Amino acid sequence: MKRLLELIRSTAVIRTIGPKNPEITAITFDSRSVTPGALFVAICGTSVDGHTFIPLLEPSGVAAIVCQRLPEKLSPSITYVVVPDSSVALGEIASEWYDHPSRKLKLVGVTGTNGKTTTATLVYEMARLLGHKAGLLSTVRNYIDDKPMPTNQTTPDAVSINRLLAEMVAEGCTYAAMEVSSHAAHQHRIAGLTFAGGIFSNLTRDHLDYHKTVDAYLKAKKSFFDGLPASAFALTNIDDKVGLVMLQNCQARHCTYSLRTMADFRGQIMESRIDGTLLSLNGHEVETMFTGRFNAYNLTAVYGACRLLGWSDEDVLRNISRLVPVAGRFQAVRSSRGVTAIVDYAHTPDAVVNVLTAIREVKPARIITVVGAGGNRDAGKRPIMASEAARLSDHVILTSDNPRFEDPRAILADMEAGLDSAGLRERATVIVDRREAIAAAAAMAESGDVILIAGKGHEDYQEIQGVKHHFDDREVITEIFAAQA
Repeated sequence: MKRLLELIRSTAVIRTIGPKNPEITAITFDSRSVTPGALFVAICGTSVDGHTFIPLLEPSGVAAIVCQRLPEKLSPSITYVVVPDSSVALGEIASEWYDHPSRKLKLVGVTGTNGKTTTATLVYEMARLLGHKAGLLSTVRNYIDDKPMPTNQTTPDAVSINRLLAEMVAEGCTYAAMEVSSHAAHQHRIAGLTFAGGIFSNLTRDHLDYHKTVDAYLKAKKSFFDGLPASAFALTNIDDKVGLVMLQNCQARHCTYSLRTMADFRGQIMESRIDGTLLSLNGHEVETMFTGRFNAYNLTAVYGACRLLGWSDEDVLRNISRLVPVAGRFQAVRSSRGVTAIVDYAHTPDAVVNVLTAIREVKPARIITVVGAGGNRDAGKRPIMASEAARLSDHVILTSDNPRFEDPRAILADMEAGLDSAGLRERATVIVDRREAIAAAAAMAESGDVILIAGKGHEDYQEIQGVKHHFDDREVITEIFAAQA
């Protein structure tokens, strides 16, 4: 338990009404979980405004309410704290509640459209390979040292983040890596955290259903760098057209990485294979288990971040060769007939291009791509994804991804429009059922061919009309290959 004034000492407060300094027994932004003595933070969410529940909370025994707008009727037993932005306040209060765990860790945040999961995971893995206890917050899974924790979103809410970081500290972790999504930055879920460093991977079209414009999407990413302290490092990809934009108004130490030009950390592909890459990092050659230019960027960023964390060149280079690909990221499954399937999370036009280009570089006989697009998300990228997949494949099978609450046929119609405009219709087949689409690709493939199954990667479900049905691309293609043997 803590006193209210202690919890809000780092928070900008407009005014306070009611008992001066009540004892707080819990913090929450969910009105359903309010208990006697709790502090409730009313968040203006994207679909629900927490302020609407304030009048209902008096019987719950809530001790304090942090809000942007006062209710019409005030209760004399409740302390009301009016703040400019309750989302920011929640992050700061959560950090105070858990005794600022991010200050007790060397926390590295990774943002960008593509590469966040791989880069964050590999920084975490590198820390553990070097003998440190470390934590991870990622799309695929959260880890408290070697203990896996389930995850449902790229960046959890501010309370959950601080709780997980506090658990990492309690377990003796000294390092942590986390993905920082544009949603999390825009919604201030990382407010109150102290980062030791930030990494920017790239920026391409994504999440425009939420941000509406690319400029707004960019600003959300940049806000993470704007908030880094002077004691941190800011490592950016200067091959990306907005890479240097991230460093504008950023008070952290400016650092760069590149595959094309001079930078603080320079990567160069010496040899590329379907099962790995010979990579030069600042002039030192190292064998890796990763394929593709996009992974060369990820590894160069990891190399740079690890060096900036203070680990020796020799230790970092030696252990980069021991790192393994993240689940569902360019994950290979081979058949007894000489066909290779690649399962990848690529769900943006740029990511699809990156993966197909990487496959093309190892010169397979043919590339057959199975790809869809998620429902209730940015519809504008659907025709682009389809046309890029068809352009870089010998044949493409358009299929269902996570249709959510949309009709999968309507999603596929959007994708087919991209084939029509690019004159690539003859390269495509449309099969709505995803399992049937993967089976068709396997039946079509011959020895030396590569099947790319894109879009879902590590996900082990397919979301249809609000229900998650078990579906794992890796399981499906493995079963189909086994049946063909």
